[in-house]
Amino acid sequence: MTTLAEHMIVSGADNRPSMLEKSMYTSWSSRMHLYIKGKENFRMMLKSIDNGPLVYGTIEEDCVTHPKKYKELTDVEKLQDDCDVKATNIILQGLPPEVYSLVNHHQVAKEFWD
Repeated sequence: MTTLAEHMIVSGADNRPSMLEKSMYTSWSSRMHLYIKGKENFRMMLKSIDNGPLVYGTIEEDCVTHPKKYKELTDVEKLQDDCDVKATNIILQGLPPEVYSLVNHHQVAKEFWD
């Protein structure tokens, strides 16, 4: 008789990324890349993991320069920012509690990944 876990593997369950086992980082890394490639806008998420998050630019109004706010970003920049958050969440879901407790002070996917 097939277990539920085996059935989910065979049927291609896609609701969670694989969990990191400390001694198997390389295979986990490959599986995470494949998991992310199955998501919408995966290229932007992988860009976030490899290069870091979108850096908000600045905007000048009335001779005063200030950092852009989310609502001032272009549609493409908003999509990249959203993908940064999604990539971070995917990586967090793949970390066991003892590893998460070591890296929970980081804020973005690239920092978790590194």
